[in-house]
Amino acid sequence: MNSPPLFQHAFRACFLFAAVWAVAAVPLWLLSYSGFLNLSAIYGDVNWHAHEMVFGYAALVICGFLFTAIPNWTGRLPVKGLPLLALMLFWAAGRAAMLLADKLPSGAVAVLDLLFLVAVLIVAFREIIAGKNWRNLRVLAIITWLMLANLWFHIATLTSQPPAMSLRAAVGALIALIILVGGRLTPSFTRNWLVKRGAANLPAPFGYFDALAIATGTIGAIAWVFAPDSRISALVAGFAAILLSSRLLRWRGWATWPEPLLLVLHLGYAFIPLGFACMAVSVLRPDLLPATVVTHTWTVGAIGTMTLAVMTRASLGHTGHALTASRATVAIYLAIMLAAALRIAAPLAGGLTLPLLVLSGLAWTSAFVGFVAAYGPILTAPRWEP
Repeated sequence: MNSPPLFQHAFRACFLFAAVWAVAAVPLWLLSYSGFLNLSAIYGDVNWHAHEMVFGYAALVICGFLFTAIPNWTGRLPVKGLPLLALMLFWAAGRAAMLLADKLPSGAVAVLDLLFLVAVLIVAFREIIAGKNWRNLRVLAIITWLMLANLWFHIATLTSQPPAMSLRAAVGALIALIILVGGRLTPSFTRNWLVKRGAANLPAPFGYFDALAIATGTIGAIAWVFAPDSRISALVAGFAAILLSSRLLRWRGWATWPEPLLLVLHLGYAFIPLGFACMAVSVLRPDLLPATVVTHTWTVGAIGTMTLAVMTRASLGHTGHALTASRATVAIYLAIMLAAALRIAAPLAGGLTLPLLVLSGLAWTSAFVGFVAAYGPILTAPRWEP
């Protein structure tokens, strides 16, 4: 029996439900921030919001990307049908548990929330090991880092400890993943596009400089997790900002301006070195730049933009549609970039902080409403055969 289109490939269900949750979770947070709603007394509303953006939204996008990429890495059949449905049910159980956290035993909430990433890792390890694709085990190492950050979050809550470091660990894992995987996809897609157009100047090939930039960025992310206020961390962050910015320039992103589907990958990646630069400034001059700017440069900026960039491109490419951005897709990109700009500016705006937060949340929600409206029909329909 054939599965319905939504469960024939992981990107379909994962991307669609991640976008639906992104639409729901941010308005819930805005209602909480404005004093109209209490999300969780046990976790705290701020921690609930941070957790659900990382482990609710971003983790599901990663699952969709991972189980779409693994067949290309290994030559094995994709995860689909009942196994994919089971993964989605684990994810949904975690979201329900976090919404009902004040009414359920804390241990049960933790277990239900952890099931999803544990299951993702078990299935992914099985597929990669069976396909003998040892190179991409390092991607799973970062996802293991993400899963352990979630475990840390729940342990901290259960033991009445502040979970701030665990949440930084989760964001740090996502930043490391974008540095690694985004740094592989962006120049590759750019090169292919430029070659088709007969361009003479192409992105620089991967070399020792790229390896140094990846290593420095990863070390910088770890330093941010464990010592965000250290001057040594600021030094590493400044070095990472320079190297990652230089690496990004080597990919010739400006040449992709005619195709927003490619340009957005470069713009999304640019938030990574920008975040490191903000980190260095916030440590050395906290009076000029609060630490929350670093967090939201990476979360709304890098993670929000890069996930939408991957979701739109993969949804088109894997369903037989042309790899070019429609007006709706461009509107989605503009909305998420506006959300990032407003969220970064909000802590610096004095009395305008709340209005900017609300506008940022509305822009974020608009981006994902746009994705559901434009890509929902594509993701739930059979592959397009022109």
